[in-house]
Amino acid sequence: MTAKIAFDEVEVGTELPPQSFPVTRATLVRYAGASGDFNPIHWNERFAREVGLPDVIAHGMFTMAAAVRVVTDWVGDPAAVVEYGVRFTKPVIVPDDDQGALIEVSAKVAAKLDDGRVRVDLTATSAGQKVLGMSRAVVQLA
Repeated sequence: MTAKIAFDEVEVGTELPPQSFPVTRATLVRYAGASGDFNPIHWNERFAREVGLPDVIAHGMFTMAAAVRVVTDWVGDPAAVVEYGVRFTKPVIVPDDDQGALIEVSAKVAAKLDDGRVRVDLTATSAGQKVLGMSRAVVQLA
């Protein structure tokens, strides 16, 4: 697969389609099984509160992976993402109800780089709070 977006067709400021990603306790259990990260702060409310958290929180790597889906869906090829990094600023708190939490992600092309690459800056929020900072991906375009 290769990127479906051409470098020449993208300008600085191009906005990627925003997306929202629901997260429930069941989502966290499935992610824990797939990742092997069974830290009780991600599934045990009592333990999470004992260590000073307001409730169970989503895995940081899950949050990071959900956010970059905005980029991979836009470019059409996950392998086109050649660099990706974030800072974790706030946890995604996942209540034990039918709604869970929502991670809302927007992104835009922040810079055109050499060799057909662009830097995409992402904004990820949950419950009105920014959950990722310095969230940036470098993408190889067609």
